[in-house]
Amino acid sequence: MQNQNNEPKFEILHMPPENTNSVLVSVGDDAVIFDPWGHPESWQNLIEQRGLKLRAIYITHGHSDHISSAPKLATEYDVPWYMNHADNDLVMWGNQLLDFFQIPRIEPGYRQPTDIGAGTREILHGVKMDVIETPGHSAGGLTFYFPDFGILLTGDTLFRDCVGRCDLPGGDENTLKQSISKIYEMGLPDSTYVVHGHGIDSTIEILKKQNPYFE
Repeated sequence: MQNQNNEPKFEILHMPPENTNSVLVSVGDDAVIFDPWGHPESWQNLIEQRGLKLRAIYITHGHSDHISSAPKLATEYDVPWYMNHADNDLVMWGNQLLDFFQIPRIEPGYRQPTDIGAGTREILHGVKMDVIETPGHSAGGLTFYFPDFGILLTGDTLFRDCVGRCDLPGGDENTLKQSISKIYEMGLPDSTYVVHGHGIDSTIEILKKQNPYFE
């Protein structure tokens, strides 16, 4: 059944095996996905069952638990998947994690991501998104902010009470601290709803009270 409601809708989805906070944003039948973790077939079933038209895929960073379905979905629906180019080398590197979760590997010859950096863009009709470069957990880490909806997607840069690890390829502790400071210095309203790459969601107010790294 097609969704005739043209109000933007944000959904946090936990595709099996439940590990990553993926986000589906839709306006009517048009949709974009952030960090499509899990089996591509699970996403295809969701898209078909809801009668959605996938328009694009956005990636907070290139670790496999955030991109596992992106190349195949981009090919299947002939849409771009956007990721900062600094994380391109991580795409194949992360296949061992996919093996662990029994998810199909990303094979050589996969559809390449389109580079995305800092700036503002309209991802769907009436949905404006600010792209913030926040490296440190990985070299190409991005944070996405939706000013009209008070929603922030941090990926693995920042969690409710801690931060992302920086001992993986492209990670750097000092750079991560600078990225977190950048988010803090944006001065977002305390009510801003924060979706992290894993774990429980929070708000800017909660981060100020519970996360010792958020400064």
